[in-house]
Amino acid sequence: MPSTIKKIFSNRKNKETSRNKPALAMGSRRFCLTLLLCSCLSPTAYGEGLQVLHWWKSASERQAVNVLVSKLAEEEVTWLDGVIPSGSGVGASIVLRSRILAGDAPEVAQLNGVLISEWDKLGLLLNIDAAGNNGKWEKLLFPTVLTLVRPHGHFVAAPLGIHRVNTLFYNRLLFTRYGLVPPRTWAEFDHVATKLKRHGILPLAQSSEPWQVMSLFETLVLSEGGAPFYRDLFVNKTASAFADERLGKALQHLRYLKKWMAAPVLERPWNAVTAELAGGNAGMMVMGDWAKGELNAWGHVTDEGFGCTAVPETAKYHLYDIDTLVMLATQKSFRTAQEKLAKVTMSGKVQADYNQLKGSIPVLRNPDLGKMDSCSLASWKLFASGAQAQVPSLAHRMAADEVTKDAMIAEVHHYFLDDRLSVAQTQRRLGVIARTTARIK
Repeated sequence: MPSTIKKIFSNRKNKETSRNKPALAMGSRRFCLTLLLCSCLSPTAYGEGLQVLHWWKSASERQAVNVLVSKLAEEEVTWLDGVIPSGSGVGASIVLRSRILAGDAPEVAQLNGVLISEWDKLGLLLNIDAAGNNGKWEKLLFPTVLTLVRPHGHFVAAPLGIHRVNTLFYNRLLFTRYGLVPPRTWAEFDHVATKLKRHGILPLAQSSEPWQVMSLFETLVLSEGGAPFYRDLFVNKTASAFADERLGKALQHLRYLKKWMAAPVLERPWNAVTAELAGGNAGMMVMGDWAKGELNAWGHVTDEGFGCTAVPETAKYHLYDIDTLVMLATQKSFRTAQEKLAKVTMSGKVQADYNQLKGSIPVLRNPDLGKMDSCSLASWKLFASGAQAQVPSLAHRMAADEVTKDAMIAEVHHYFLDDRLSVAQTQRRLGVIARTTARIK
């Protein structure tokens, strides 16, 4: 499959598609530009166009994207929006692979985590050293981010922001009304949940969507075993870790937490879960800090309508997910525009504005701290404290390859939905996945 992808990709510029025919290409570009203008983008945006494939579709995500769109327009480059309707990285990955195989890859795509290194090895990503070296990214970026976007000695991805996954959101109005304190331990969490339930409030908002279940579970692994054990499981895939009682306890805890969730736990998009917290129907929610951006976009002020803290017993860890854009090695005529977009992502103002809206933190060692609220400032300080605090998210592609990630998410999701499955069975199955994927690699 890799050699097939590379062959199709390298021959794309010789293929006579509609995008190579001037009249149709111009019509397509004008049509896409019209759609952008109808979305309240600047009517002065013009120039070269870049197709950008991504899954940012919520209110806050669109606001953050528009920061990039506006700044790119100043460089006389038009952002041609290719948002995936599912709003999911899973859907985007499928669409991107399909387009590459069809010889119609977009010029830019949202591609996060381990996939960056894998796709770079296949020769699919554009070398953007011109932007990275001239912009002194090596000095500006956190070391972890630098390694991600420069996996094999050359810059091949443009970093946007860092999310903290192990975030516990709580409705401050409810907590104030019932005299509750944000929990730091799971015993305190149970105490808060009991009081909320007594008052007719759902203690914990949660979706049964697979990635959301895994996001919750990986925070439980982190709280149960700490960063070294987490890395043994999801990064190193150490065989003995899958038989460890700490994994069993995390699985038991996942099932136990269902007592504080709605019954049944329905599959809903993350912003629908967030709306449950915002509306006062739920008291707490475990979600990455993209939820903060969404709450802000809806008019809820941080530390007034809601608050955020670390998931119990994970306060010293930053379970991270890093948003990045890659430039696909398509036609050479797009290279200048692609390098302009890479440069735009690292602008100090763009970093500040984009991440303020997105709920994330800048990828910079010395960002503008003035635009950060208490949640963002705590997140940035912890991430900046060093590698010992930084833990890559499995659910969000930071820790393992796509095959391992998908298989483990499916297994944990199955366990979450089916109470007949035992902890021991699930541990064995996760261990088999780890061994099998390790051999494939």
